[in-house]
Amino acid sequence: MTHADALRAELARAARTLGAPDDVSPILERPRDPAFGDWATTLAMTLAKPLGKKPRDIAEALIAALDRPRVGIVSAEIAGPGFINIRLDPGYQARGLLQILAAPEQWGRLDIGHQRRVCVEFVSANPTGPLHVGHGRQAALGDAISTLLEWTGWKVDREFYYNDAGAQIANLAKSTQARVRELAGHPLAIPEGGYHGAYIAEIAERYVQQHPDDRDGNDLDALRQFAVAALRHEQDLDLQAFGVKFDTYYLESSLYTDGRVEQTVEALKASGHTFEEDGALFLRTTTFGDDKDRVMKKSAAKGGDYTYFVPDVAYHVTKWERGYTRAINVQGADHHSTTTRVRAGLQALGIGIPQGYPDYVLHQMVTVMKGGEEVKISKRAGSYVTVRDLIDEVGRDAVRYFYLMRKGDSQLVFDVDL
Repeated sequence: MTHADALRAELARAARTLGAPDDVSPILERPRDPAFGDWATTLAMTLAKPLGKKPRDIAEALIAALDRPRVGIVSAEIAGPGFINIRLDPGYQARGLLQILAAPEQWGRLDIGHQRRVCVEFVSANPTGPLHVGHGRQAALGDAISTLLEWTGWKVDREFYYNDAGAQIANLAKSTQARVRELAGHPLAIPEGGYHGAYIAEIAERYVQQHPDDRDGNDLDALRQFAVAALRHEQDLDLQAFGVKFDTYYLESSLYTDGRVEQTVEALKASGHTFEEDGALFLRTTTFGDDKDRVMKKSAAKGGDYTYFVPDVAYHVTKWERGYTRAINVQGADHHSTTTRVRAGLQALGIGIPQGYPDYVLHQMVTVMKGGEEVKISKRAGSYVTVRDLIDEVGRDAVRYFYLMRKGDSQLVFDVDL
């Protein structure tokens, strides 16, 4: 127990002698001006209504009821409408140093988690390019959250979910194909929504070196596999530079090859929370707090594909089945709507009720400034600033510090010069 905890406990005990409720929970704050004392509490004011007395009268009674020597109080004075300013004996406070010195490596550790398992998923970038500064904020937040959980007794697994399926990966393959064909003398034709960074040209050059029999890039599947592997390696180097390690890498593509998506859809149908309309399959997410029901599978006329949240639900079913009764996802604020849909899908399957599953930590965007101007592109990535650009500029520790010095839900201006 810290000294602040002991002081709160003594204030609560004194309050109960005056007739305060058993669950009274005193608030302690550091005064803005140290001349007022070491701690201040508004306890007398919060007790005014339940005790039916004036705050200053309660404050006087509280001070009289305190066992000052037991918690090292030198003086307690009333200020304003009922604040109590408390001064402590420096010698009493110094005793706490002995506890720290007795366990320097373990000081501050707690066992709140009791070695229960928790999965912290973060970064989870599409393998379509180097990690950008937004991914860096995720990496810093996710790694800090994981370390704090470990320090408080949880068994943490850091997980990276690779979105290696879908339209963006198809565009990656076609973009690489366009660069391969350019090397063979054809006009450059990057597809709409494709990737223009210099790193794509580098991948194309390596592909031709290792696949001399496909200089025209006709094997699109081989190009896709090669590009994804190359960019997974690129992102691994980004993470190494940032000092972040993962325990598990989970591939979105495996959800399809293992039949997990189909199994999840069939389970949702069996739950009674789906319906068909105009040839499309819907999940009745309004039952679980959404503002409207969501399409799970598009009609045949629109391609018959699953919408993006369906594999996310299947993925989180695997987390639950792998024993993670607690899961935390660190994602960009643009995933705000995803939280409701994924939770709705899981609740329809009886997962995560009533606590809400998974937990989400959403972060805002990052703006990079240098020389008083916003930096928008990287020499290699082209369309954005990479994490390694920042690390090269100011070093890993400074990058981590900047990412963590603001709340995740606030906009972050990363000033390189500062």
